Amino acid sequence: MATPSNNPLVGAMYLFRGLRLVMRPRLRRFVIVPLLINTVLFTAVIYFATERTYAFSRTLLPEWLEWLSVVLIPVLLLLSAVAVFFTFTLVANLLASPFNGILAEAVESRLTGREPKPSSMSSILREAGAAIRSELRKLGYILLWLVPLLVLFLLPPIGPMLWALFSAWMLAITYVDYPMGNHGYAFPRQREVLAEWRWMALGFGVAVMAAMTIPVVNFFVMPCAVAGATAMWVDAIAPNLLAAENAAAASSMATLASDGAPPQSNSITDQRS
Repeated sequence: MATPSNNPLVGAMYLFRGLRLVMRPRLRRFVIVPLLINTVLFTAVIYFATERTYAFSRTLLPEWLEWLSVVLIPVLLLLSAVAVFFTFTLVANLLASPFNGILAEAVESRLTGREPKPSSMSSILREAGAAIRSELRKLGYILLWLVPLLVLFLLPPIGPMLWALFSAWMLAITYVDYPMGNHGYAFPRQREVLAEWRWMALGFGVAVMAAMTIPVVNFFVMPCAVAGATAMWVDAIAPNLLAAENAAAASSMATLASDGAPPQSNSITDQRS
């Protein structure tokens, strides 16, 4: 199969590819827990944010300025939506990360025909811990950019555009992390690799972000995004990464051989911890 092009439209189509994948009978059982976490959290966060926004707007204005609530409430709802978007995405992915890793492994097995590695309780717990640590590293990365982007958000039209691009980029990293994390790639390396596919990644992230704004559809976004990102990894990112690493390994072996040192292996499978 030809390698997909580094194109935003191609990236966006992977979300729909993910939807088709999670509907397959052998993969449905891996979707249940992420779907439940997504549904419960999204419902609770939206209810709480809406209720608190209206309550806050009523206490903020005196009676004689109540007419300003027509302007104030939409502004507060917009700011709440921004906060809800990041809070929900971070919390939901943090809680579901161990299950999303399992889903990504099952999708990759389905696409490649390779059986997933045998799992024991200790390996499952170890991988769950690694997944949670990865989510916390992503949280730190987001917080690093959050304050300057919040300031820029108040400067239309450039601020909101930058915010949307950053959100799309973080969503792409968030979901590609699951298949790449299964192969032992740490968060800094994931960013480096995905930067080479930035247009495809941004297209995928924009599609996920748009789907998250649609009522009811947003409940199903997480498992579809995990499956879609895994398909993107299998089709495009992994083959090119493997070719690059094999070329680097061959060059390293040639250098070591000329120096009389024993060669060392370097491939995608070697990245597993």
